[in-house]
Amino acid sequence: IHNPAVSEHYHDYVETLYELRKNKNVNMEMATDMMTDVSYFGTMMVYKGHADGMVSGAIHTTQHTIRPALQFVKTKPGVSVVSSIFFMCLPERVAIFGDCAVNPNPTAQQLAEIAISSAESSAKFGIEPRIAMLSYSSGTSGEGEDVERVREATAIVRAKHPELKIEGPIQYDAAVDPLVGQQKLPGSEVAGRASVLIFPDLNTGNNTYKAVQRETGALAIGPMLQGLNKPINDLSRGCTVDDIFNTVVITAIQAQEI
Repeated sequence: IHNPAVSEHYHDYVETLYELRKNKNVNMEMATDMMTDVSYFGTMMVYKGHADGMVSGAIHTTQHTIRPALQFVKTKPGVSVVSSIFFMCLPERVAIFGDCAVNPNPTAQQLAEIAISSAESSAKFGIEPRIAMLSYSSGTSGEGEDVERVREATAIVRAKHPELKIEGPIQYDAAVDPLVGQQKLPGSEVAGRASVLIFPDLNTGNNTYKAVQRETGALAIGPMLQGLNKPINDLSRGCTVDDIFNTVVITAIQAQEI
């Protein structure tokens, strides 16, 4: 157990933070104060290689957990959006839900990045990614700003990664129910068989994962953050001991892939 203020690494971490952030108007006094914060200290442990990953959030907000990581762990090359997924362990399958924890109102470009990152995460955990870009309309039937944003995001993913199986816009029932999927989008590789479900905004995603978790008893593992150079993961402040354990396991798996 490390107490940041009395740790043997404290002064080294302060110096490192100052060097990394001095061009952002962080002086030595500020760095000294910031490094007493467990999120900054834990993230610096990961940055310096003294820890393989970090799990936080049981008593902190998502922003409190992510902010230090964005400041000096940084995003992977080619990635501009940090997002999250949940592994929804349903009775007969595991589905990926994203983004349910980080981005409130993603643009079409951000939605596309979330879908691509989620597909990569899905494949790394042995789940074939079949991506459903969720909306209140399926196919070409609907109109409106929200539907068009999902339609544009789907087109961006197809242009960047033509190898990915993706459908959007598509409604949740058409994405997961084979009969409904066949009726609404006949011939689709994804409809009725989606394994990666991308929600159009945080309001929809966060409430849906919690509704599925509470009403069906499904095990929700996450959120697992994606897009960062090293594993930094966030917990819900309503997390249980099992939630913490499962997120630690996910973080350990991520660390082995780096």
